[in-house]
Amino acid sequence: MTVRPEQPEDVPAIRIVIEQAFGRAAEADLVDALRRNGKAILSLVAEYDGRIVGHILFSPAMVRSGETELTGAGLAPLAVIPDRQNQGIGSMLVEEGLRRLREEGQRFVIVLGHPHYYPRFGFDPASRFNIKSEYNVADEVFMAMELQDGALQDRAGIALYQPEFNA
Repeated sequence: MTVRPEQPEDVPAIRIVIEQAFGRAAEADLVDALRRNGKAILSLVAEYDGRIVGHILFSPAMVRSGETELTGAGLAPLAVIPDRQNQGIGSMLVEEGLRRLREEGQRFVIVLGHPHYYPRFGFDPASRFNIKSEYNVADEVFMAMELQDGALQDRAGIALYQPEFNA
């Protein structure tokens, strides 16, 4: 299994992975829009035996508090082709993505996801940092993770994803 940055020739296979993982086109359309608009901070694929079997995308996100804004990354979506799920591929993508984001100097990552999956990587409910989602979601599914110690300390506010998420 190889985890590597997305290449232009991977785009059709990535779309298939996302559509099959989610059972619809909406998430693949989101990835295409973010890519097209230059808003993919990091896009990784998992490749096995020459086949793209997983994908993860990080795009700019921010925490707004009054007049101040702190920029970080939003993880979405994470997709693994159904016949390869529950084999650690998603974990490999998340871990490699977080490692690369730390190296690039990103301050934090937010995610809207399964409350029993993402904490294993260090995500906590964003409410721990007094951060709320721009979406009306349950507290336990909106999570944040500091990539730099103290990055979210005293940063209470609203977390915002890119406008493409609202399309």
